[in-house]
Amino acid sequence: MINKIYFKTLCTVTVLTVVNSCVKSDDYSVPPITCTDKFPATNHALSDLNALAKANPAESDIIKEDYIVDAYVSSNDQSGNIYKAIFVQDKPQNPTQGIEIDVDEGNQYTNFPEGSKIRINLKGLVVQGVNNNIKIGPYDPNYPVGRINPRRIPNHIARSCGESGPVVAKMVPLEFNSISEAVKDGAHANQLVKINQVQFEDAELSKTFAETDKTSDRYITDKKSNRLNLRFSNYASFSTTPISPNYAKSGSIVVILSRYTNQFNNAITEQAYIRSLADISFTKDRFEPGVPEAPSASATVLFKGADFETWSDFLGSLNKFGLLYSKQGIGMGYNGGAALQIDATPLKNDFVFTALNNATLPATPKRITFYIKGTAASKTLSFNVYKEGGASYYAYNLGTFRNGAMLDYATTNSYTGSIDTGGQWKLVELSLDGITDINRTAGKSLFAIKVGSNSAYNILIDNIKIE
Repeated sequence: MINKIYFKTLCTVTVLTVVNSCVKSDDYSVPPITCTDKFPATNHALSDLNALAKANPAESDIIKEDYIVDAYVSSNDQSGNIYKAIFVQDKPQNPTQGIEIDVDEGNQYTNFPEGSKIRINLKGLVVQGVNNNIKIGPYDPNYPVGRINPRRIPNHIARSCGESGPVVAKMVPLEFNSISEAVKDGAHANQLVKINQVQFEDAELSKTFAETDKTSDRYITDKKSNRLNLRFSNYASFSTTPISPNYAKSGSIVVILSRYTNQFNNAITEQAYIRSLADISFTKDRFEPGVPEAPSASATVLFKGADFETWSDFLGSLNKFGLLYSKQGIGMGYNGGAALQIDATPLKNDFVFTALNNATLPATPKRITFYIKGTAASKTLSFNVYKEGGASYYAYNLGTFRNGAMLDYATTNSYTGSIDTGGQWKLVELSLDGITDINRTAGKSLFAIKVGSNSAYNILIDNIKIE
């Protein structure tokens, strides 16, 4: 026993002596981290891959020379929800191009952590892509693109070096306030994005994130009733976690966007992946999709008389064509005052009125709102918000209207749909997000309401406001 104690004490003293002597040594230094770029300098931008992409690459499309691009890793497959794929983009923030690299091995986060700057040599690979969804991998006669063999990954992908070692950047997702903005035209396919004001659809709340035997689709929705398909792997570490109650509220979600194109009819399905449950931040109360928030206290009338209380102010705001199909609905308004009453069956698509700019508009308006009550049997309404100068406009189409509407602009007017508010006032919102050229020239066209042909309209409109 004495010998054992003596031995332990001696070992401790020896260790402390070694440590102390190292710390006191004037020659003590941290060994430098060596990092050498494996591939030559880049000779192409990541966006150049669009020109090479084919829906079904042939063997002749295999790249035969060093084709080298830089990119940043936006994915993380540690949870298992992203599997055998590495998603990369050209910049850690404000990217303009994203691609998917298909590999035949999981756990790539250990080799290429999120934020890693990597250099990719496409020699020996093909570029597959359709509808802005770009993928790279080996040629495979049985699939549009194959997966890179694990032994060959070092031949094509390597970490990039900085002054102090491998480069790791902070990935900052692009941020959007609606699903439609995020997925529009596939411009952000394979990129890291954050979408605000979303929640899981009601039907998803009784489910787990994935079924036990297969990859599962779960849908989120935004305030405008747009929906996005989230893909969840049954191999994800959180696959059996219930969505409710912890993820039953609304808020923001960070995803990697993707898109699936049906090879037979070219139909596009927008889809997305989370990296882990930490990408979901749902802390706010649930909302009713398609129903706008009430106008704020700062909202003001869009033009003089837009609350229809002083009828002469309203008529004085109209262009030379005046008012059609309508009259003042005294005592029929939203708060018991007056409203605009459309009570007619137009024989053609036509203007009810066009109002001129004669009020002070907010510096950076976000939306126009107004209330509607009534019915239109076989057609609906369309609205014009005029651009600077009043010659051209943004069209907003109400479509079938029952319980509120949050509308983005379209290129042309459409009257398809019907209206039936069940005898209740319902709110309409015209989004002005991204619009910087709303007309501010006094006396020029600002706003118009249009009706469709051969439909009986019995409609009240009130409180047209901007904020």
